[in-house]
Amino acid sequence: MNFSKHKSKDKLARRLKIIEGQVRGLGDMIEKGAYCIDIITQTSAVKQALSGIEDVVMENHLNTCAIDQIKAGKGNRARAEILKVYRLKRR
Repeated sequence: MNFSKHKSKDKLARRLKIIEGQVRGLGDMIEKGAYCIDIITQTSAVKQALSGIEDVVMENHLNTCAIDQIKAGKGNRARAEILKVYRLKRR
């Protein structure tokens, strides 16, 4: 199953539009010479929002793709993908 069929697709698309606006706002803040702490506060908000999206996508993957792979006898592939994402999240 790919994410295009996931029930939260529209909700995540809206979240990404909000993040897109936040990133544009960050650019404006930098251009206007905003206070450093205000910029850091906004970058932190963007990172948290992206992390939330990653969590939803990962949960979908575990509940659908990974389970399907395991049922199809491809447990090693599922494990490798999960470990890859885990390592990426730790960076």
